[in-house]
Amino acid sequence: MRRLIEDLREEWRDLDRRIEGFDAELVAVAKHDADCRRLTEIPGIGALNATALVAAVGTASAFTRGRDLAAWLGLTPREHSTGGKQRLLGISKRGNKHLRTLMIHGARAALPHLARRCDARGRWLQSLLARAHRNVVVVALANKLARMAWAVLTGQSYRHPTVTAA
Repeated sequence: MRRLIEDLREEWRDLDRRIEGFDAELVAVAKHDADCRRLTEIPGIGALNATALVAAVGTASAFTRGRDLAAWLGLTPREHSTGGKQRLLGISKRGNKHLRTLMIHGARAALPHLARRCDARGRWLQSLLARAHRNVVVVALANKLARMAWAVLTGQSYRHPTVTAA
């Protein structure tokens, strides 16, 4: 039994080494690509998200606005409206599942840091956290990050929000 467990532990260590190698390769690609470097300036978008976005979307010229990219990722609410009354349902979950998951995980990691800031985005997140469930706020932030990523991929540079006195 001990030999079996040792073999499994060695196999696990080997997989960890291979994963570290792949991660290092993705970081190197992200450092050398101009679009990836600009994307990684956005909070919540790291080397993995940036390389996946650039590989799937390219220059984002297929999308006319940021909302179209967010909808393609499945991060926009589904709408069921009639008679002038707008009803927004949950996110559509259509589109690229892998990229949507990466964006949501990036938003979940960045949420605590961004919500503590005293800029416009921090105040927006704090007000959203006061009235909505944390997971809803994470998806809303992922939607906003996707729109920022579209702007960066279409040639605009990311502008860090200015911090105002509270």
